[in-house]
Amino acid sequence: METRLDRYQGARENKIKQLKDLIEESERIVFLGGAGVSTESGIPDFRSGDGIYNQESGLAYRAVDVISHSFFMEHPDDFYDFYRRKLLYPDAKPNKAHKALVRLEKRGKLSAIITQNIDKLHQDAGSKKTIELHGSVFRNHCMSCGKKFRLDYILNTTGVPHCDRCGGIVRPDITLYEENLEHDKVDAAIKSLKKCDLLIIGGTSLTVYPAATFSQFIKHDKVVIINKSSTYLDLSAKLTIHDSIGDVLDEAIPRRRTPEQIKKDEKLIAKNKAREKAALEKAKLKEKGK
Repeated sequence: METRLDRYQGARENKIKQLKDLIEESERIVFLGGAGVSTESGIPDFRSGDGIYNQESGLAYRAVDVISHSFFMEHPDDFYDFYRRKLLYPDAKPNKAHKALVRLEKRGKLSAIITQNIDKLHQDAGSKKTIELHGSVFRNHCMSCGKKFRLDYILNTTGVPHCDRCGGIVRPDITLYEENLEHDKVDAAIKSLKKCDLLIIGGTSLTVYPAATFSQFIKHDKVVIINKSSTYLDLSAKLTIHDSIGDVLDEAIPRRRTPEQIKKDEKLIAKNKAREKAALEKAKLKEKGK
């Protein structure tokens, strides 16, 4: 919860310094991000005053109902009308938040990005360790034969896109309401959370499940919240910053490092490689034992 103290520059600078210190003393950071991470790239979120759920859908249905499994199956024409107008932003570019996380990953400190977004901006920025909980609009498949399609195929068609091989309906590889998340993605997210020594949660109101409950899987109190609005974890988090996610991360993860930081990062990268090698060998031995 924001207090009057948060509005003073001195308080903000102190919080940025606290975040910098937490990042410096951590080796396995996980970032959990929501729609607020992409708003600074021009992609609207869902629940804010200007969010998609508070905009006119252009249909006789509420936006929240349109992006459900049952609506997609019953009204595919209306779904795709809304989908192309409201959920596709192929020209969006990574912002300061995405780029700062890439810097953190290159330092060897970021072990995973768990994103609820479907825009691929983390990968476009250069992130290699992204777990897309809700899928991506850039991947699509035929519901009949399974043929895969790129986003261009959806953009270059009108109405309901159909497979050019079998004529089946092509749907985006995203998780709609009433659908379950892919188990392997949830498992990967939980696995990374259990091993992390710092969880940074940014650009999310923590109201979408199961991501809203992910903090329960960490074994410590090192949770940082960076969000413009309040969340249910604000009071229990180690540090809460109500500000722009891009501005905060850009300041807390500087572009230039000190010689001491460079040496420390090189050791951490070597340590991570050794960990990965050991994990791979362990997996091979386990596979042989089956």
